[in-house]
Amino acid sequence: MDGWLWWIAGALVLAVVEMISLDLVFIMLAGGAVAGGLTAAGGGPVWLQIIVACVVAVLLLAVLRPWLLQNLRQRTDLVETNAAAQVGRTAVVLAEVTETGGRVKLSGEVWSARLPDDGVPNSTDRIPAGVEVRVVAIDGATAVVTPASSPSAPTTDDGGRLA
Repeated sequence: MDGWLWWIAGALVLAVVEMISLDLVFIMLAGGAVAGGLTAAGGGPVWLQIIVACVVAVLLLAVLRPWLLQNLRQRTDLVETNAAAQVGRTAVVLAEVTETGGRVKLSGEVWSARLPDDGVPNSTDRIPAGVEVRVVAIDGATAVVTPASSPSAPTTDDGGRLA
């Protein structure tokens, strides 16, 4: 099998991995592999093929990828997924929630929960079982909640994590 076919086969594998990851990294590496394949098809030695593939891949990652990501983000709204998508939803308290812990049912799943840490120790801050709460942040695997009727929920500045 000719050397350029190995490069093209590698580029195709990287393109398939890109379809799974959707991160615009593997497709840039695939571009480098295509450049290495073109160098091989042109009769370049193996060391030159490798250098061309690496240089093109790095250039694509450093120049083209940031531009593509910026344009992609301008065209489509960022849709929160996973834990970040839970911020703002309501939940029902299963086990009393305090500043140190508790349990809530959120989107059909049981989550550990706690009240926001306002810096003032107060042993009377508790939300009993059965009360509806609103998720104001996700801290690791813990939902930070306040009573759903609370008018002043703490704001977050970095996508759902309390400052």
